[in-house]
Parts: sequence; C-alpha cells; structure tokens
Amino acid sequence: FFPLVLSLKDDDSGDHDQDQGPPKDGEKEILEDEEKEQNSSRKKVEQFWRFYSHMIRPGDLTGHSDFHLFKEGIKPMWEDDANKMGGKWIIRLRKGLASRCWENLILAMLGEQFMVGEEICGAVVSVRFQEDIISIWNKTASDQATTARIRDTLRRVLNLPPNTIMEYKTHTDSIKYVNEKFKTKLLLSGS
Repeated sequence: FFPLVLSLKDDDSGDHDQDQGPPKDGEKEILEDEEKEQNSSRKKVEQFWRFYSHMIRPGDLTGHSDFHLFKEGIKPMWEDDANKMGGKWIIRLRKGLASRCWENLILAMLGEQFMVGEEICGAVVSVRFQEDIISIWNKTASDQATTARIRDTLRRVLNLPPNTIMEYKTHTDSIKYVNEKFKTKLLLSGS
C-alpha cells in the first residue's frame, strides 16, 4: 500500500516558537529524505487513485467476481509466506453496500488507519448472487490484540452497525476446510 501523506503548511499567525535558524547539516539531510519520501508516497497515491477512479465498482458487477488489493509482493493466497500464519476478518454484506464499504476499506488501508504496522496483507471483496463479502487479511492470527484492533478499526471505517456479525478465520483453518471438502468429494465420487 502507499501511505497517505497530507502536507500541512504553517499559518503565519505569529504563534510559533522563535526561529532556531537554518537546520544543521544532519537535520537538513533528514528533512530532505523525509520530503523525498512524502513526495514519492504522494505520487504513488495519486497513481493508485488515477487507476482506481476508472475501475468498475463492486456493486456494479454481476455474477461471481472478486477484487483483490494486496501489498506489493504478497499474493492473495493462503500459502503465500506473508499469509500462511495469518487469517482474515470476514463481513457479509447485503447487496448494495459493497462499493461504499470497499472504497472505505481501501482508503483506510492506504491511509494506514489500522495502526498495526506491517500486519495488514491485503483485502478482498467478493460479489456473490445474494450477498457480498469483504475480508481483510493479516499476517499473524495468533496475535489476538492485533486482530482485535483490526476488527475494531474495520467496524469504525465501514460504519458497521453494532449487531453486524464479523467472523475471523485463520488461513490454516481455511486450508483444512478445503482439504476436507476435497477428500469428501473424492470419497463420494468413488475415486
């Protein structure tokens, strides 16, 4: 993801500390590096938004579709090294809510509102016939404090009613479920 960078400029109201003079050489280098990083991040966010603004919204899709947004280098697969020890929060939405929720979620991710460091891997919106599903994937399923923080932030940024059911599923459990389902299918087919 790209960190969302807001540029704040001092007002000239005179309520500032006395000018301490020009920055020292070491301080100047740090300030220049931070400015370069902010400019690079700002450009990345702008590039992302240029691309996103032309995409079809999840609510406008018909049939069975998935959108994935993952950090660079992380594949939207349980088996990916960044995901295999993690899990995901799953929220089932009634039809008509996916577009707004998806946009709020990706803006929260870009803006680093979850405040869990590098823990967030990505997000998925799944458009289905009777409902839509949004999930956010994280790296460490065993870190209950972090998964709780993600849940609470998700509830806030999506403006979910208090009675909304949210399910956390580890990727290990997902893999076991699929494997069991596959074994049952093989047994039923007589193979």
